[in-house]
Amino acid sequence: MTTSQRLGWLFKMAWRDCRRNPSRLLLFLASVILGIAALVSIYALSDNLENQIDQQAAALLGADQEWVANRPFTAAERAAADSIARDIAEEWSFASMVSFPKNQGTRLTQIRALTGKFPFYGTLETRPQNAGQLLESRKVALVDQNLLLQFGANVGDSIKIGEVTFLIAGALEKAPGQTGIVASVAPVVYLPLRFLQETGLDQKGSRINYRFFVRLSEPGKSAEIARGLEKRWPGNDVNIRTIDDQKESTGRMFANLTNFLGLAGFIALLLGCIGVASSVHLYVKEKYGTIAILRCLGVKSGQAFLIFLIQICMIGLVGSIIGAFLGTILQRFLPSLVSDFLPFEYSPSISPLAILQGIVLGVTVSVLFSLGSLLGIRNITPLNVFRIAVSDNRKTDPLQWAVYACVIGFVYLFTFLQLRDWKSSLMFSGAVILSFLLLAGFARIIIFTVRKFFPANWGFVPRQGLSNLFRPNNQTLTMIVSIGLGTMLITTLIISRDILIGQITTPNTANRPNMILFDIQDSQLNEVRDFIKRSELPLIQTVPIVNMRLERVNGYDYEQSQKDSTEFRANLFSREYRVTYRDTLSGSEKLLEGKWMGSYQPSDGLVPVSVEQGFASHNKLNIGDTLAFNVQGMPLSTRIASFREVDWRGMQTNFVLIFPTGVLEKAPKFHVLLTNLPGLDKSALFQQELVQKYPNISIVDLNLILDTLDNITEKVGFVIRFMALFSVLCGLIVLMGAVVVSKYQRVKESVLLRTLGASRSQIIRITGLEYFYLGALSSFTGIVLALLAGWSLARFSFDADFSVPWLTIAAVFPAITLLTIVIGMLNSRGILSQPPLEVLRQENG
Repeated sequence: MTTSQRLGWLFKMAWRDCRRNPSRLLLFLASVILGIAALVSIYALSDNLENQIDQQAAALLGADQEWVANRPFTAAERAAADSIARDIAEEWSFASMVSFPKNQGTRLTQIRALTGKFPFYGTLETRPQNAGQLLESRKVALVDQNLLLQFGANVGDSIKIGEVTFLIAGALEKAPGQTGIVASVAPVVYLPLRFLQETGLDQKGSRINYRFFVRLSEPGKSAEIARGLEKRWPGNDVNIRTIDDQKESTGRMFANLTNFLGLAGFIALLLGCIGVASSVHLYVKEKYGTIAILRCLGVKSGQAFLIFLIQICMIGLVGSIIGAFLGTILQRFLPSLVSDFLPFEYSPSISPLAILQGIVLGVTVSVLFSLGSLLGIRNITPLNVFRIAVSDNRKTDPLQWAVYACVIGFVYLFTFLQLRDWKSSLMFSGAVILSFLLLAGFARIIIFTVRKFFPANWGFVPRQGLSNLFRPNNQTLTMIVSIGLGTMLITTLIISRDILIGQITTPNTANRPNMILFDIQDSQLNEVRDFIKRSELPLIQTVPIVNMRLERVNGYDYEQSQKDSTEFRANLFSREYRVTYRDTLSGSEKLLEGKWMGSYQPSDGLVPVSVEQGFASHNKLNIGDTLAFNVQGMPLSTRIASFREVDWRGMQTNFVLIFPTGVLEKAPKFHVLLTNLPGLDKSALFQQELVQKYPNISIVDLNLILDTLDNITEKVGFVIRFMALFSVLCGLIVLMGAVVVSKYQRVKESVLLRTLGASRSQIIRITGLEYFYLGALSSFTGIVLALLAGWSLARFSFDADFSVPWLTIAAVFPAITLLTIVIGMLNSRGILSQPPLEVLRQENG
C-alpha cells in the first residue's frame, strides 16, 4: 500500500467513525464554535478599528498638526507656524459655566473659542448643517446636542457665557476626536475667538489651553517638520502632534480595549477546550474496544492514533469555520457595545485576517487540548478486546507532560501576543492557570470528600444523586472548572465595580464636599465666602492655587538634563505646576520622610517644600534637592524638605507640591472653595445665583460627576459581562456535551435502577439533584474565588476597603444553579424513554 493509499484509508476510517457518532461529535464542535465566534468577532473589531483609524486619523485630528500650549503662543512661534502653513486655525479652550436664560439652567462645559476654518479635514457635524460657518462672522455658539436636551433648549435660543449672551446657531452632534463618553462628562460649546475677551473669562490666572491647528503646505513632511521645530525649541512647552501621533494614540487606546476583550474571549475558548479535552477523553475511553479490534486486525498503534487525530482535526476545522462565520455576524453587533468610546462612526466589515486567525487558532487548540487523551491510544493492545481494564494504564507518559508544557506555553504566548509585555503576560497567564488549578483542586476535594464521607443514612434519591458526583465517567471536575470560572469572572466584575464606585462615593453629610468652586480671583474671594455663608452652606475648605514653572533642578536646566538623564527625568520641565501653601498636613496626607515645615522665615534660607512620594520616586528626586521655579516672572529657589503619601481618591484637593505659608501669599493666584449642598433643588438655585454674580467662576457638581462615572462603569461593565457570558455559555455547552457523551452510561444506570424498583419520578429527581449539586458547587466555588480575587484587587491594585455587594452576589448563586439544572434536565429527557430490553441486548451484544 502506497503512502497516499494509507493516508486515504486513515481519512476514510476517521470519517466512518464520525458518521457513527454524530450527536457526540457535534457537541464537541459547540465549545470550539462559541470560543472562536467570540475571538473572531473581537479580531474583526480590532482589524476594522485599525483600518478605520488609519483612514480617519486626519479627520480625528482635523489638521496636519496640532500645537498645544498652556500659555499664549509667542510672536516667534506664530511666525514659525505661518512659514510652514497653508492655513491656520486657533483655539483657546477652558472649562467654564454657561447658563440658559430660557430656564436659568447652568452647567460646567468645555468652552472652545475658535478662529479659522477648522477642521481642515472632516467636519463639525451640526444641526442644521453648516452652522459652524456662522462662527466666522456672527456672535453665535454651537452647543452640544445633549446639553440642549438636558436644559430643554433649541437652536435659536440664547446661551450666556461669561458676560455675553450668544445665539445658539446649531446643535453640535460630533467634533473631531470627540467621543460620547467625553461629551457626557464635559459637553462642548464653540464660540468665535474674537468675542472671548468680551466674556471676561480670559482673566489672569485662568486655566486656558492654547492650540494651533495647522494645515501644512507640504503635508507629507509633517513628521520631519515637527522634529525640526522641537530641535529649534529645546525645553519649550509647545507640544506638536501630527496625524501619525493621533493615529498611534487612538490605535493604542482601542488596542487596549480589544486586547482586553480578546483575553476575555480567549478564556471562553479555553473553557471550550476543556470541554473538548474532557469529551475526547471519554470518547476515546469508549472506543478502547474498537481500537483493540483494529489492533487485532493488524492496525499499528500509530495508525490508530492518527485516525482519531485526523478526526479531531476535522472537528476543529469544521468548528472553527462555523465559529468564524458566526463571529463575522456577531461583530456587527459589537459597535453597540463600544460606540460610546469611539470618536468616529464605526462601519463593520468582513475581515479575512480575523477569519484566518480564528480558523488557525481553533484547529490548534482543538488538537493541543486533545493530545493528552489521544496519546493513550498508543498504549492499547489487542489484549484489551478481552480485558478493557488493562488499558487504564496508571503509568505517566512523558509525552503527556510535554503536551501539558505546550498548553502552558501556548497560553502564555497567546497572552503575550495580546499584551506585548512579558510581565503582564506572565501575570495574566499565571492567574488563568492558577484559577484552573484552584477550581480543579476544589473539584477533586469535593469528589474525595463525598466518596470518603458519603451520607449512608440519607434517603435513596439524594444518595443516588450525590453518588453520581464520583461515579465512572462523572463530569464533576470539568463542570466545576468551566462553570465555576465563568461565575468567577462575572462575580469579580460585580465586586470590582462596587469597590471602585465606593471609592468615589461618600455619604452626603454636611462635612463632605459635593460642590467645588474654582477660578475664584483674589478680589472675589471674600465676596464668594460671604455668599456661601448667606446661603447657609458650610465652607469646608478654601485652597489658594499658584501656577509656576520649574527651571532648574540641582542647578540643571532642561538642556543639561537631556545630556545627563541619570540625574532625573527631563520631563520635569515640560509641565506647569499648580501648587498651594499651608501650615499643616490635610487629612488625606501622611508624612513619610524628612521634616514638615509649615511656615517660612527669610532667615531659613531656601524655601522648604514638600513633594508627593510617587512623583518624587518617578522623577528621581531626593530629600535636599534644590528646585528653582519661575513664578509668573519671579524667580523662587526651594529645597525638598519632606516626602508625603497622598490619598488621591477622596473628594478633596491634593497637590504634588506644597509650599509653607509666608512665601506665595502675594503671588498671582486663584482659589478653590469646597462646600456641601444638601439637595438638587438648592444646588440648582445656588449655581444659578453664583453664575449670574460671578460668571468667571466654574462649579463642579460632584453628584453629576458621580452619576456620569456610574454610567461609564455600567457601560464598561456591560462589555465585560457580555464577554464573561461566553465563559458561562461554554461551561453550559460542556455540560450538554458531558450529558450526551455519557448518555449511554446513564441509560444503563436508569435501567438498573428501574430493574431494582425505582420509579420514573425517582430517576428524574436523582438526575435533577445531580445537576443541582453540580450547579451549586460550581457557582459556590466561582463565588469563593471571586471574593478572593476581589479582596486581592482591593488590597493590592485599588488600595481600597474591601466591600461585597451581598444581595447582588446572592442572586448569582441561584441563577447559575438553576441554569445548570434546566440545561442538564433538558439534555437528559431521552434517558427514560429507552426500553430496558434494548439496552440489555446492546450490553450483551
